[in-house]
Amino acid sequence: MADQRHRDRRADADRRPSPDALLAEAQREGGRRGRLKIFLGAAPGVGKTYEMLTAARARLREGLDVVGGVIETHGRAETEAMVEGLELIPRRRIDYKGGTLDEMDLDGLIARRPQIALVDELAHTNAPGGRHPKRHQDVEELLAAGIDVYSTLNIQHVESLNDVVAQITRVRVRETVPDSVLDMADDIEVIDISPDDLLRRLREGKVYLPQHAERALKSFFTAGNLTALRELALRRTAQRVDDQLLTHMQAHAIAGPWAAGERVVVCISEDPRCAGLVRYAKRLADRLRAPWVALSIEGRRSLQLTDVERDRVADTLRLADRLGGEAVTVPGAGRRLADDVIAYARDNNVTHVVMGKSERSKLFELWHGSVVQDLVRRSGNISVHVIAGDAVADGEQMPKKTVRAAHDANPTDVWPYLAGLAATIVALGGSEVVQRFFAVQTVELVFLTAIVLVAVRYGLYPSLAAVVMGSLCYNFFFLPPIYTFTIADPSNIAALFFFTVVAVLVSNLAARTRSEAVVAKGRARATEALYGFSRKLASCGNLDDVLWATVFQVASMLKVRVVVLLPEADRIAVKAGYPPEDQLDDADIAAAKWCFDNDRAAGRGADTLPGAKRLFLPMRTGRGTIGVVGLDDDAAGHILTPERRRLLDALIDQGGLAVERVRLVEDLDRAKLLSETDRLRQALLTSISHDLRTPLASVLGAASTLRDLDGSLDADSKVELLGTVIDEAERLNRFIANLLDMTRLEAGAVAPNLAEYDIGEIVGAALRRAGKILAGHRVEVENAPDLPPLDLDAVLFEQALFNLLDNAAKYAPAGAAVRVQSWQEGRRLHLQVLDEGEGIPVDDVERIFDKFYRARKGDHVRAGTGLGLAISRGFVEAMSGTLTASNRTDRKGAAFTMTFDLPRRPRRSSEAA
Repeated sequence: MADQRHRDRRADADRRPSPDALLAEAQREGGRRGRLKIFLGAAPGVGKTYEMLTAARARLREGLDVVGGVIETHGRAETEAMVEGLELIPRRRIDYKGGTLDEMDLDGLIARRPQIALVDELAHTNAPGGRHPKRHQDVEELLAAGIDVYSTLNIQHVESLNDVVAQITRVRVRETVPDSVLDMADDIEVIDISPDDLLRRLREGKVYLPQHAERALKSFFTAGNLTALRELALRRTAQRVDDQLLTHMQAHAIAGPWAAGERVVVCISEDPRCAGLVRYAKRLADRLRAPWVALSIEGRRSLQLTDVERDRVADTLRLADRLGGEAVTVPGAGRRLADDVIAYARDNNVTHVVMGKSERSKLFELWHGSVVQDLVRRSGNISVHVIAGDAVADGEQMPKKTVRAAHDANPTDVWPYLAGLAATIVALGGSEVVQRFFAVQTVELVFLTAIVLVAVRYGLYPSLAAVVMGSLCYNFFFLPPIYTFTIADPSNIAALFFFTVVAVLVSNLAARTRSEAVVAKGRARATEALYGFSRKLASCGNLDDVLWATVFQVASMLKVRVVVLLPEADRIAVKAGYPPEDQLDDADIAAAKWCFDNDRAAGRGADTLPGAKRLFLPMRTGRGTIGVVGLDDDAAGHILTPERRRLLDALIDQGGLAVERVRLVEDLDRAKLLSETDRLRQALLTSISHDLRTPLASVLGAASTLRDLDGSLDADSKVELLGTVIDEAERLNRFIANLLDMTRLEAGAVAPNLAEYDIGEIVGAALRRAGKILAGHRVEVENAPDLPPLDLDAVLFEQALFNLLDNAAKYAPAGAAVRVQSWQEGRRLHLQVLDEGEGIPVDDVERIFDKFYRARKGDHVRAGTGLGLAISRGFVEAMSGTLTASNRTDRKGAAFTMTFDLPRRPRRSSEAA
C-alpha cells in the first residue's frame, strides 16, 4: 500500500497541463481575438433578440461601447423599444434580381471598431456580391479583428442536427452553420421558455403575423415539436459546457474526474468477448445519457498480435463507431496497462470504466499481474465495471494465455536458443581467460554480458534460456568443487542464487528496453515519412503532382494498391492510381460514388456495398468531402488495422489539404482573371460609349446638317461639314483598327514580314499619315546620318510609330513641339518620340502599356481607347525590339524609346543605293 501511495503521489506530481488546452485558453484570453456570445433558442419567438438587446443595454450602462450591426426586430414592439437609443451601423444596399437587399456593413463595423457588436441571426445567408457568403463568416472576421460579438441562433440551424430536426418537424432547414461555430463560442446562453408559453405568444401575434401564425401552428409549432427542439437545445448546450469543463481541467492539470457530467470508457483488447463489452458500454451510456469511448491501448504487447487478433480489435472499434461511440487508440506510455487507462480517464474526466472479466489463472496473475485488480485499486473516484462479456462463439479462438514482450522471438523457433547457447559457450571461454587474472566473482559479469546481448538481440525467452545455461556453467566450472553441480561453500549458494536472480531481472529489463526501442524506431520512421510527405506536397504546384505524390506515399507505406477519385461534372472519376490504373468496375464505381455522396466508408470490409473489390474512404477538408481514396490488396479480410487506419487518415488529411491548397490557388487565379476580364470589359464599354460615340455623333450631326440644310448652305460651309465627316470617320477607323490590332496580338496572329528598310523612309511615311493629327504642333525630326537599315515589318513599324505620334499629339498642348529623333549606339539603333506635355506619373510609367489603361486624366478627358501604346509595344516586341517610356530630363514631357538590334550580315550595295 505504501508503494501504491508513492506511485500515486509521483503520478500526480508528474502531471502537466495539456498543451492543446493551454493554447486554446491562451488564444481566448490573449486579447487578439474577440469573444463570441450566442443566445441559443429552440425555435423562433422565444426571445433571443430581446435577451441579446437586454444584455447589450446592461453592457452599455457599464460604460462599454456597444454598436448594432444587424438587429432584426420582425416588427415586434417590445423588441423595437429595446433598439431605441442604440447606435446602429447603416446597412449596405445590394441590388439583386431587380430588387434591393439590406446587408450588414462589415467594413463599416470594423472601421467603427466597437467593443461589442450586435449581429442578429447568425445562420443568415448573405446576398451575392458580399465578401462572405454566410453571416457567421462575417462574425469570424469581426472576432479576428478583436471585436466581441453578441449573436442569436436557433438550434435547428446547427449543421449536425439538421437531419434530426427535419425528422422531427418534417421541415428541412436550408440555412445552417457548422458545429465549429458553436464550439468556438465563449458563452452560450439558452433562451428557454415552455412550449405552452411559446404557443400562447404565437396566438397573440407576438411571433408572426396572424395569417402566418395560423399556418405555423398547424405545421412547425406543435407541442411535440417544440418539446423535442427544446431538449436538443439544452443537450447541445450541455455538451458544449462539458467540453469547456474538460478543457479547463486539462489546462490546469486538474486530476479528474469531476462528476459534473458522466463519461464512459470501455477498454478493448483482442479478446472475442469485447464486442459484448462494447454493447454493454452503449447501454450504460444510454442510461446515463453520457458520451462514451472505446479505448484501445497500443503497447508493446499489441505489436506481437497475430493478423486475426488485429482484425478482431479493428472490428470491435468499428462496432463502437457504428453504435455511436468514439473509437480511440492511444500509444501506451506506462509499464502497466492499468496506468495508461487511468491516465486517459483522468485526462478526459471519465467517470465509468468498463473492463472485461479475466479468466487467467492465479499463477498467471501472480507472475504477470492483473489489469482488473490494478485498475480497481488505482481508480479512485472512477467507477469500474467488470463484465464477463459475450460467450465465445463456436470455432472462435480465445486469446493466448501467455504474454511476451513485443518483438520477442517465437518460442517454438530453435535458432534463437541455439544462438543463446553459443553466446553462453563464448562467455564460458572468456570466463576461463578472465579467471586467470581476476577473482572468480568477475566471471559473473562475463555471463551477465552474454545474457544481456541475447536479450537485446532475441528477446526474453532466449535470454531466460541463456540464464539457465549460464547458471549451470557458472556452478559446474567455477564454484568449488568444480566439474560437479555440488556446492561446498554455503556462500557460493547465495552467490549462485543472486546471480540467477540478477540475470533474470537484467534479461527481462533488456528485453523490455529492446521492444520499446523497436516501437520508438517504428514510430520515428512513420513520423519521418509523414514529414517527408508533407515537404513533398509543399513543393507540388499542380493537382496531378499532388495526387501522384499522395497515391505513391499511401501505396509505399501501407503496401496496398491505391486510386484517388475526384468529382467531375455529375460523376466521380479516377484521377490518379498506383500502380497506374484508370478503370474500375461498376461495383467499385457505385461504392466510390456512395462514399463521396454520404461522406462514409464504402466497399470491401465496410457496412455499405461490401461486395466491391476496393475499400473507399472519403478525403475531407474544411470545405467537406473533396474526393475518395480507394484501397485494395491481395490478402483476405480487412485491409486496415487500427494503426494502419490512423496512418492512412494522416496521409489522406495531408493529401486533402494539398489538393485544397492547389484548388484555392486555381480559384484565386480564376478570380484574378475574372476580375481583370471584368475590368477590361468595363474599360472597353466605357471607351466605346465615349470615344467611339463622340466621332460618330459628329459624323451624324454633319451629315444631318447637309441633308436638312443643303439649299441654305454656302460652298465653304459644305466643305467644312464634309471635312468634319471625313476627319471623324478617319478617327473612328483608327479606333476600330486599334481594336482589331489588339485582337490580333492576343490571338498570336501577328507574324512580322521582315525585310531591310531605311528607318528614315518609314518615319517620313508615318509623319505624313499623322499630318492632320499633328497640325496644331511643331514637328521636329532629327535622324543621325548614315543610319544602317533595319530588319523590320514596315507596316507594323509605321503603325507603332503612328500610335506614338497620336499619343504625343493628345497630351502635348497646342503649339508645343513633337520631336522624332534616331541615333545609333554600338550594335543598337534607337528611335525616340518626345513631347512637351505634362509627362507620365511615376506610378504609371509601366502601366500605360496595359490594355485600356490610361494615365490620370487631369482636368479633362483625352480621346482614346487606351490601346495605342499597348499595340505599339506588341508590334515592336513582335519585331524583336523593345519599347520603353520615361519622362524627359531637359524639360516637362514624355519620351518613348524604341530600340532594335542591328543585323549582323553585311549590307549589300544594291540595297544601299
